[in-house]
Amino acid sequence: MTQDADAAPIKSDAFEGVGLLIIDMINPFDFAGADKLLPKMDRVAEATLKLRAQADALGVPTLYVNDNYGHWRSDSSRIVAACTAPEAPGRRIVEQIAPRKRDYFVIKPHVSGFYGTTLPVLLPRLGVNRLVLTGVAADICVLFTAADAHMREYALWVPQDAVAGEDDQREAWSLATLSKAFGADCSPTTQCTLRAWSERGKS
Repeated sequence: MTQDADAAPIKSDAFEGVGLLIIDMINPFDFAGADKLLPKMDRVAEATLKLRAQADALGVPTLYVNDNYGHWRSDSSRIVAACTAPEAPGRRIVEQIAPRKRDYFVIKPHVSGFYGTTLPVLLPRLGVNRLVLTGVAADICVLFTAADAHMREYALWVPQDAVAGEDDQREAWSLATLSKAFGADCSPTTQCTLRAWSERGKS
């Protein structure tokens, strides 16, 4: 993995063990129901990019966990290319949030980022035991990934402004489930920073 020539990250024990997951944001948004999700994506992308910048500054790894859309011979570059094709409704969002050389890209075949992927091996290799989850959909892939992370005893922050679902009621139910059943912090990025959440977890 190569690193971009950015400013050196802050080194602190408080940030060790933290990982940022961006779930299914590299997406053509051409499926049934995407018209209800797309209007929310500017908000989700803005919050996620804010977290990604904070992760960069703190030396926290960013991991894209993304569906393969049924293309079993695909890789990250092909997925990005397909999702930024001129006809892809989500092209503008994907261009904003696309992974960089420094980022990890995990391709998943099903709803959970842990099912049938390298994530269960990669996270321990990176020393990650606390996860920030962003992306779509709040009531499907984010929720199932959070459930698997919870069963593996990962501490969780799922900022409510960095996730979205097609249906507002299901989105709200998912956030309530994440908080009550999985112990996730669902504070929005307007009320908490990656630094503050990381330091709180180490206190």
